[in-house]
Amino acid sequence: MNSKPKIFDAHCDVLMKMFLNPNLSFHNSEDLHLTNNQLISTGSKVQCFAIYIPERIHPSMRFHAALTMIEHFYENIVKTPNMKLVKSKRDIDLLEENEIGAVLTLEGCDCIGEDLLKLKTLLRLGVSSVGLTWNHSNAIADGILEPRGGGLTAFGHKVVSLLEETNTWCDVSHLSVRGFWDVMEYDLRTIASHSNCHSICSNPRNLNDEQITHLIKKDSVMGITFVPEFLVSNGVASITDVIKHIDHVCSLGGENHLGFGSDFDGIDKVVMGLERYQGYARLMEELYKHYTTNQVDKFLFNNFTKRFPIRHI
Repeated sequence: MNSKPKIFDAHCDVLMKMFLNPNLSFHNSEDLHLTNNQLISTGSKVQCFAIYIPERIHPSMRFHAALTMIEHFYENIVKTPNMKLVKSKRDIDLLEENEIGAVLTLEGCDCIGEDLLKLKTLLRLGVSSVGLTWNHSNAIADGILEPRGGGLTAFGHKVVSLLEETNTWCDVSHLSVRGFWDVMEYDLRTIASHSNCHSICSNPRNLNDEQITHLIKKDSVMGITFVPEFLVSNGVASITDVIKHIDHVCSLGGENHLGFGSDFDGIDKVVMGLERYQGYARLMEELYKHYTTNQVDKFLFNNFTKRFPIRHI
């Protein structure tokens, strides 16, 4: 067993918290679930930082809010001595032993409105993964909580075509079921950065077995998330509940297609034992009781890293 396995976490909302409270310290703030100190001590190797615009931000200000979060990303995270910007698989491969890769992602395209140039700008500024929606509708598609349940719009097809052209990850977490299947028609790299199994917990944000099986067939990766209401239907979630979702994905043939997307700093309630990033250490202890070292390495790091895109922008 490795003393400190490498971790690739596909989703956190530190940027959103820093946007709402610019005085927060990424280094060691007690108000953050995920800090640089914890990343170093726990074994982080790649951390994805999402641009998520709170719904209360006026639509006319959402792109500016996204740019502000990008400024936080470069000034407060990437400039941290041990952090390095990651925009391609090669960047991960070149990380030194004491370096952690920082990936910029977009959670929901609300901030671009119906302007493809804005998305191109975000991609050129370093966004490496694009989630099309949050829970509700936008100009691209319906989110999973939109009652209408619509798929990709005409503009949404243009967005997905751009992601296909630039070889950028398309994140289907939060997307409506119809939108999910519309995206699957494209020959592009897809992930579900932070979603769990609907057959275990019937929260609408979770993926059903048909969706999970199709992601596996497309050589995609699904990030098991630590959101309690996505793990259990009632009551308090524990690390045992996380293991149940991992077991289920593996039962569908997904051993090589699952990782983790914690959603730290995007959640109010937390999993017992996984209250902060350093809880990964306890999760690892449990994983080694159920899986081989090789399998755990896949879940924690290799499955997402192997499929990190070589982008064309």
